[in-house]
Amino acid sequence: MDRWEYALLTGIALTVVGVGVLTTNQPLGRFFVESVTTAATTTVTMAWITWWALVVGFAIAGGVEAWVNSDDIADLMEGNGAKAIGAGTFFGFVSSSCSYSAIATSKNLFKKGASAAAALGAFMFASTNLVIEIGAVIWILLGWQFLLADFVGGLLLIGLMAVAFVFVVPDEIVEEARQNALEDGEPTARDPVCGMEVNPEETDYSVNHDGTTYYFCSESCKESFDPEEANTTVREQATSLSGWKALADKQWKEWGMLWDEIAIGFVFAGLIAGFIPQSVWTSLFSNGSSGAPVFVVWTAILGALVGIATFVCSVGNVPFGTVLWTKGLPFGSVLSYIYADLIVPPIMDAYREYYGTTFAALLSVMIFVASVVVGVAVHFLFYGLGLIPDPSTAQVAELQIEMNYKLVLNVLATAFFLVLFWLHRTESIGSAGGDEMAHSAD
Repeated sequence: MDRWEYALLTGIALTVVGVGVLTTNQPLGRFFVESVTTAATTTVTMAWITWWALVVGFAIAGGVEAWVNSDDIADLMEGNGAKAIGAGTFFGFVSSSCSYSAIATSKNLFKKGASAAAALGAFMFASTNLVIEIGAVIWILLGWQFLLADFVGGLLLIGLMAVAFVFVVPDEIVEEARQNALEDGEPTARDPVCGMEVNPEETDYSVNHDGTTYYFCSESCKESFDPEEANTTVREQATSLSGWKALADKQWKEWGMLWDEIAIGFVFAGLIAGFIPQSVWTSLFSNGSSGAPVFVVWTAILGALVGIATFVCSVGNVPFGTVLWTKGLPFGSVLSYIYADLIVPPIMDAYREYYGTTFAALLSVMIFVASVVVGVAVHFLFYGLGLIPDPSTAQVAELQIEMNYKLVLNVLATAFFLVLFWLHRTESIGSAGGDEMAHSAD
């Protein structure tokens, strides 16, 4: 995240504290003590509850990216049929959960010939909101009903985006956007490890092998590259130390892209829980019910706007959304809030740079409308089926760390995390057959 983004988030945090100060009925000294205590407890507890799921989720994502060959993904995503949309959804599901990485990868797929529906609808959304990490955190904090709703709503949103690209957005605007992406003025080469496009004139990481120069986006990808093992199977990768080092490098890269947003999500959840009095939430949500269409629609719009304003993406959205849920934001409106992470201000600006102002505006409006419509639709679907859970079941805070399954899972996850970190920092790893992969120092 850039400095101006941190500055804006600091301003939002100060606004939250200010709202609490202006609306509390307690003496200010007591208010600050209790609010800070609640905020800290909520932040630490949410991090504790979800730590094991984050470690496992990032490791699985790293394994998929390191061990699965994705050279032909763009070819599978040509056209607007069910096969292309399905391929975009699947590869998004097993891909990165970082919104910024997702939009960059989607752009590269779009440049290579993938349709807008498959690349900018299915892949981009699935790689942000349907990935394993966010699913695990949603299940832990919000419950299985929210996880099911996120999946059902995600597929519905992808379908709406595909329909909009085919029947609403003129073909000439789509092709103009593709041309803008192609004519970005920079030479590009594909990183053979992660598939991202890099500028060969600017990257510091390259390897020459048999007369061919390979360019990489980072030292981690360079270290993970071995042309002699490029065609190894998933089983061979999973049973070799070199394969596990590649996994460790990929998952560490994901942590590097997302740790600050995850931390910000926990901190904001704590601030909201600690500093905004219940009276404020009551005034916002007490006059509506989960079965009232007008109430659900306007709160879905509100949820999407809050998602844009806070611009905390992907997994970091879930802790904040959990607090909003416990404070009265309706079931479907929480989903609208989570889905809006692809139209936060920095990402909309990236759309403009990639595709031009017209297409960026259309894409942003489409995502906003789809987020609201899907949030409302899924809300009433689950309301009719009686699947909306009680907000009191959400995991927001617990008084103490107990000797239970959470402790066991977190201890195991921490050990696993440290092993992967050691592999990432190791300069060279011997392969299963006894050959050694030479790597540069970190």
